Amino acid sequence: MVREPIHCPSCNCTNIVKHGKSPAGKQRYKCGNTDCPRSTSLLQYTYQGCLPDVKQKISDMAVNGSGIRDTARVLHISPTTVIEELKKRTRD
Repeated sequence: MVREPIHCPSCNCTNIVKHGKSPAGKQRYKCGNTDCPRSTSLLQYTYQGCLPDVKQKISDMAVNGSGIRDTARVLHISPTTVIEELKKRTRD
């Protein structure tokens, strides 16, 4: 059996430890790097709106003029998720 190291999605560090379970029963991991902006992560998210790829698509669609409901419908996520992600992007 070959073990593959788990990498932090933010800093790509391999110093990862188990950090309990999510309410959906999935294993949660914590990055051991103290400078990492992300506290915990999952390998497989239950909700697609949590994926970094989907968050990037939300920004791309907003720049191209797609509305909130259209973006939510195309990406199969909640309009509230789209609004909250766009709010975060404007703060940065």
